[in-house]
Amino acid sequence: MAQILPIRFQEHLQLQTLGVNPANIGFSCLTMESDRFICIREKVGEQNQVVIIDLSDPSNPIRRPITADSAIMNPASKVIALKAARTLQIFNMEMKSKVKAHTMTDEVMFWKWISINTIALVTDTAVYHWSMEGDSQPIKIFDRHASLAGCQIINYRTDEPQKWLLLIGISAQQNRVVGAMQLYSVDRKVSQPIEGHAAAFVQYKLEGNPNLSTLFCFAVRSQAGGKLHIIEVGQPAPGNQPFAKKAVDVFFPPEAQTDFPVAMQIGAKHGVIYLITKYGYVHMYDLESGVCIYMNRISAETIFVTAAHESTSGIIGVNKKGQVLSVCVEEENIVNYTTNVLQNPELGLRMAVRSDLPGAEELFTRKFNTLFTQGNYAEAAKVAVSAPKGVLRTSETIRRFQSAPAQGGQASPLLQYFGVLLDRGQLNRLESVELCRPVLQQGRMQLLEKWLKGEKLECSEELGDLVKAADPTLALSVYLRANIPAKVIQCFAETGQYQKIVLYAKKMGYSPDWIMLLRSVMRSGPDQGLQFAQMLVQDEEPLANINQVVDVFMEGNLVQQCTSFLLDVLKNNKPEEGHLQTRLLEMNLIHAPQVADAILGNQMFTHYDRAHIAQLCEKAGLLQRALEHFTDLYDIKRAIVHTHLLNAEWLVNFFGSLSVGDSMECLRAMLAANLRQNLQLTVQVASKYHEQLGTATLVELFESFKSYEGLFYFLGSIVNFSQESEVHFKYIQAACKTGQIKEVERICRESSCYDPECVKNFLKEAKLTDQLPLIIVCDRFDFVHDLVLYLYRNSLQKYIEIYVQKVNPSRLPVVVGGLLDVDCSEDVIKSLIIAVRGDFSTDLLVEEVEKRNRLKLLSPWLEARAQEGSEEAATHNALAKIYIDSNNSPERFLRENPYYDSATVGRYCEKRDPHLAFVAYERGQCDMELIKVCNENSLFKSEARYLVRRKDPDLWAVVLEENNPYRRALIDQVVQTALSETQDPEEVSVTVKAFMTADLPTELIELLEKIVLENSIFSEHRNLQNLLILTAIKADRTRVMEYINRLDNYDAPDIANIAISNELYEEAFSIFKKFDVNASAIQVLIEHIGNLDRAYEFAERCGEGPVWSQLARAQLQKNLVKEAIDSYIRADEPSAYMEVVDAASRNDNWEDLVKFLQMARKKARESYVETELLFALAKTNRLSELEEFVNGPNNAHIQQVGDRCYEEGMFEAARLLFNNVSNFARLASTLVHLGEYQAAVDSARKANSTRTWKEVCFACVDGEEFRLAQICGLHIVIHADELEELISYYQERGYFEELIMLLEAALGLERAHMGMFTELAILYSKYKPQKMREHLELFWSRVNIPKVLRAAEQAHLWAELVFLYDKYEEYDNAIITMITHPTDAWRDASFKEIISKVANVELYYKSLQFYLEYKPMLLNDLLTVLAPRLDHTRAVNFFTKVNQLRLVKPYLRSVQSHNNRAVNEALNSLLTEEEDFQGLRASIDAYDNFDSISLAQKLEQHELIEFRRIAAYLYKINQRWAQSIQLCKKDNLYKDAMQYAAESKESEHAEALLRWFLEEGRRECFAACLFSSYDLLAPDLVLELAWRHGLIDFAMPYFTQVMREYLTKVDELAGQVKVDKLEEAESKRSTEEGSEPTSIVYGQQLMLTTGQTPVAPQAGYPGYGYTAPGYAPPAYGFNLQP
Repeated sequence: MAQILPIRFQEHLQLQTLGVNPANIGFSCLTMESDRFICIREKVGEQNQVVIIDLSDPSNPIRRPITADSAIMNPASKVIALKAARTLQIFNMEMKSKVKAHTMTDEVMFWKWISINTIALVTDTAVYHWSMEGDSQPIKIFDRHASLAGCQIINYRTDEPQKWLLLIGISAQQNRVVGAMQLYSVDRKVSQPIEGHAAAFVQYKLEGNPNLSTLFCFAVRSQAGGKLHIIEVGQPAPGNQPFAKKAVDVFFPPEAQTDFPVAMQIGAKHGVIYLITKYGYVHMYDLESGVCIYMNRISAETIFVTAAHESTSGIIGVNKKGQVLSVCVEEENIVNYTTNVLQNPELGLRMAVRSDLPGAEELFTRKFNTLFTQGNYAEAAKVAVSAPKGVLRTSETIRRFQSAPAQGGQASPLLQYFGVLLDRGQLNRLESVELCRPVLQQGRMQLLEKWLKGEKLECSEELGDLVKAADPTLALSVYLRANIPAKVIQCFAETGQYQKIVLYAKKMGYSPDWIMLLRSVMRSGPDQGLQFAQMLVQDEEPLANINQVVDVFMEGNLVQQCTSFLLDVLKNNKPEEGHLQTRLLEMNLIHAPQVADAILGNQMFTHYDRAHIAQLCEKAGLLQRALEHFTDLYDIKRAIVHTHLLNAEWLVNFFGSLSVGDSMECLRAMLAANLRQNLQLTVQVASKYHEQLGTATLVELFESFKSYEGLFYFLGSIVNFSQESEVHFKYIQAACKTGQIKEVERICRESSCYDPECVKNFLKEAKLTDQLPLIIVCDRFDFVHDLVLYLYRNSLQKYIEIYVQKVNPSRLPVVVGGLLDVDCSEDVIKSLIIAVRGDFSTDLLVEEVEKRNRLKLLSPWLEARAQEGSEEAATHNALAKIYIDSNNSPERFLRENPYYDSATVGRYCEKRDPHLAFVAYERGQCDMELIKVCNENSLFKSEARYLVRRKDPDLWAVVLEENNPYRRALIDQVVQTALSETQDPEEVSVTVKAFMTADLPTELIELLEKIVLENSIFSEHRNLQNLLILTAIKADRTRVMEYINRLDNYDAPDIANIAISNELYEEAFSIFKKFDVNASAIQVLIEHIGNLDRAYEFAERCGEGPVWSQLARAQLQKNLVKEAIDSYIRADEPSAYMEVVDAASRNDNWEDLVKFLQMARKKARESYVETELLFALAKTNRLSELEEFVNGPNNAHIQQVGDRCYEEGMFEAARLLFNNVSNFARLASTLVHLGEYQAAVDSARKANSTRTWKEVCFACVDGEEFRLAQICGLHIVIHADELEELISYYQERGYFEELIMLLEAALGLERAHMGMFTELAILYSKYKPQKMREHLELFWSRVNIPKVLRAAEQAHLWAELVFLYDKYEEYDNAIITMITHPTDAWRDASFKEIISKVANVELYYKSLQFYLEYKPMLLNDLLTVLAPRLDHTRAVNFFTKVNQLRLVKPYLRSVQSHNNRAVNEALNSLLTEEEDFQGLRASIDAYDNFDSISLAQKLEQHELIEFRRIAAYLYKINQRWAQSIQLCKKDNLYKDAMQYAAESKESEHAEALLRWFLEEGRRECFAACLFSSYDLLAPDLVLELAWRHGLIDFAMPYFTQVMREYLTKVDELAGQVKVDKLEEAESKRSTEEGSEPTSIVYGQQLMLTTGQTPVAPQAGYPGYGYTAPGYAPPAYGFNLQP
């Protein structure tokens, strides 16, 4: 049996299925302020979005492109609050409008809706409340307490009246999450810090208290453990008992040691607290007692946001997977759970009473019986009343209280019971009757009225009958409340409420003389008569002729009532009623024009004489109605000008019925008649119908009357929707002429439809007092120059200042240009520029001024900006131009100023002063511009100096191109001036290289020889010597050796290198050797001459370290590793350690490498050196040295070396290294290879890496260390992605038992997931099927059922398969499996439970076949379960076909109450076969749906008389009297024969039976038949038969009765004759007297005396024919009762 759960857990939706990015499902991006909306901020591509999910329609999420830091939805409506930085905004999404906005001075750390119109804002220092109402700003409520400093705010709660406020935050301290709360009292304005994680307030009515109490609940997880506190805050309300503080422990499982509460909600309906923890556990506590009702884990992920679930009084939340989950009380189970599971019946009773929950009926009954037995009737009454679902409010309870004896000095137990009922609510039907019976006997009607008004009684017919004898009016009220129509009509008739009779008469089917009845009612009152007449004709087929009814009204000249009646009658507006419509309107136009106006206004009639009515309307002053009926334009114009007599709204709508031409004529007539009076209406008409009438035509109409005001209002109504430029232009004109400058300004700013040129010209001509519209137009459409000219020429300079200062400062350059064009004063312009502080382009300003040659004008402003520290290039460019033009030390400015643009200023100087252009270009290194200006102005000397200093080979290449016409002149200056001036060898070198690149050796070498070799002052000049040798190398190599030997002051290394580059290796070697540059010399020998022996000799001779280094490098390149290492050691040079290591590694020279690296480590403690030394030690197996090395100070990459050792199988060395760097993951792998499994597990535990655990685990499995493998496996299986690989590894090696043990041990882990439970179930199915059922029963909710289903099916575990199908709600498959494999899968109880849930009806019948074959004795039990769902006819046919009806007889009896034909016939057949005549007779009497004739014919031949008797009975039922009586006579069933003859009501059957009795000599039967068929036998026939057969004595009682009947009839006739004579005499006397007696009740007298239409008695309304004892119905002219 499934476990009883006190909660209902439901997943509403999965956010990821709606397209929400999982990365955005978290506390920072998702908010849920109530159970109505979820709001998520996410980024799709480059666009930020806000997704709003309405939980009532989750399949249609709303996506809006909104960028915000936070978004929260209003709890009740589609209003969203957005936060971006410190700006807060509230938007109404349905109205598409912004509600409010505010900018905070402090950052808002947390915010939340605390009601439907208030948001709480939490900053670093304080808490604010911001109301949506009005224009209010956020109001500071209280300052944050110091205890919340540094906390992350996670929630903010208030009580319902917002008198108690709570701020909640969390922070990490001492490896745990600490909760801090601040409780604030608004009334007392004090705060209290509290340690806690989650809290909530609730307004709750405690048992025994008359008023609500404010309870504060909070939960905390401290170092001492978890606690839930429930306290009452504030003072108890008057009359309330204070709430006793509760503090209970909150249990946290051992695997959730770091768990803590994160959310709390209170279900006030059921009085429970819902507590959610970080690990997804839900705790449910009783609010009053603090008892823990239930606890379980509902989510494997953290539920980070929650809200109250209003529909269930539960809690709803979202977890990090995007599941929207809710938990609430399961009302059907909660009481049973607390009573049976928790063994707390007191709590169960309290919850049942508190929330009217089922499940405690037995407890209440037991408690009631106990109290009643003890004589404690008052408490027993309270228990009976408070019992849920009214289980004790029965007739038996009332009977027990009635029979209970009264106790001394107390009211009777029954009155005590009724008193409690009245205090608690409404009495039910039975209780109401029993209470009122003694009250009526005492005559206390006021109590009854009070109870009825207070709705304390349930009205019923029995109660009405009881009250009627005492008070008919009150009884009428009861009947009305109880909805008893028949009794209501009786009361209406008795109380004279005729107007209500028709409604009930139609229900009862009465048809009296309605016209006479109307006249009667009319005499009582015209209004009553009107109501009655309306009732008569309210149906499609009126009860009376309408013309006759109208005549009745007109007889009394009741015009008002007749009007009301006709309005109601003629509402269908039929053509044949036209004369009545005309008559009705004419009558009212003459006597009551207002009524006629209202009738016409309703447009009820269309078939009257319209022309006649129109004339009458005009005469009556109803011009509006007259206009509606006029068709001639002349008549319309005559009436329409009187607009003061017409409804404005109607008149506007009236124009919609006119043609365009007629409308224009009427508008023109209205304006001509009274322009001022009719202007507003004209504007309204024009605005509404401008599309039909034409905007241009309407504008012409207004202009023709020069009504610019009308034109303004007309165009103002359409301008915002029109795209016509003329409309906008005319509107601007009209606004200007009417002085609506603000509107002109608005339309100029917002409209894009008008012609800007026309508007500009008009505004200039308009000469407005405010030029802002013109400014706006010119600014928008780039007419700024025209604007400046206009404003300046019209002396409106202040608007120029307004424009550039406030409207658009960026237009200042254009404005200044315009002012300069009109020769404005420079002072004015300067002051204007200085006054503008906005953002404008300095470049544009300078350009505008410079175009007009007035640049100097800007000098003061520019210098001021420069002094302010402006680094803007445009500013300094302008200053440079001014200084150049004014010759104000321009060269100094150009050299010292770092901000101007050299290219711009250089171009400016080219034509003014080429030298200044050169300076500017030089400063900005504008190479090409500089060369160009120098060439054009023959500044070759300057150009040569620049080129030498520039040292740019590319630039040299440009100027030394062969096609450069200026090359020769430039070269001369370079040789003569530039090179002789420079002292920088690099400049000379670059220059020489440039000349060489340009292939100009001849000129250069001649000049150099002349200078250097002829003992000039430049002979020792290093640069020139260098240049000479270089030129010789380029042009004449034979002379190089001579120059080398003759010259001493040249740059030997450089020259040598150049010689090398030109393959003059011996010359280079000579240079290096001459100047003792031994390292370079040996390099030449090695690299270029290629003689290592010569190089070795040279190294031996000089003995320098660099020389040995060069040699070593060369030897290394030749793969002479040992020799190279020796050379490096002699050189004491470790710099090439990387190449050495690489070469030694390739050649396995590890011993030599150790020596080299030890030398290198002494010189420099490079990380690489020490790393490679470490590896070399490992390779040479010097483990002791290696351990000493790593334990000492070093810079080696030990991890890297360890990895290399591991890869090369040096595991001992790797262990030392990994252990040193605490790389437990790699250490574990190493230990695995060394076979040290225990140590490997310890290292893996320290590494705590899934990959490491897997490696160690697999190694332990291979080494059959299953205990250690299990330890590792427990850390792997918690990762669902790794589980499959682990299982495969075990299974491939056949370790099934060990794998199962591993997974069994893992089930208790905190992070146990569905995959573990699923895979264990699959393993059980394969290897331990006996344990699978137990596993599934415990953990079915945590397995992947479809996957386990396949495994169970493959393993042929049919019982488990059925169990899974049941839990997966695949009931059809479960049943099919049980039917297919009954031996293993079938269980009777389970089968019956599941079969009731299947969807395929065919399975019902397959299950019947299955039970019939497999367990026939349990078939009836199955049928009992299936009975509500079976097609009984099909079931009977099935059992008939298999001849097993007798087996299912109990089923047939149980369903016979449905009166099914097949069931009845089958059961009757069985009863016949069993010869159970009593059962057959009972079946026939109770259920008549069967073929009775067929059964009778079958029974007629039965051997038992009782069955033949039943056959006769069946014939009687089918009115086959002859067959029935004949069968009775055949079996001598005389009594039955006489009974059937009497029931036939046919004389021939009675007479035939009487004759048969005489023929058979049955005298006694003859006498009995006379009485049974008394009404059917003729006395003369009886007398004849009795005389003929000598049976006068037997017939004498019959004749005695006949004689008595005849005498009685004669007496009645005689009495009637006397009455008729008396009435005739009375009538004559009344006629003679000539007067008619006056009756008090006219209606009744009229009905009693009328003789026009006799009324036949009507059938009573079914079920309402009861008349109270002693009460006679009134004598009306029609029958209320049969």
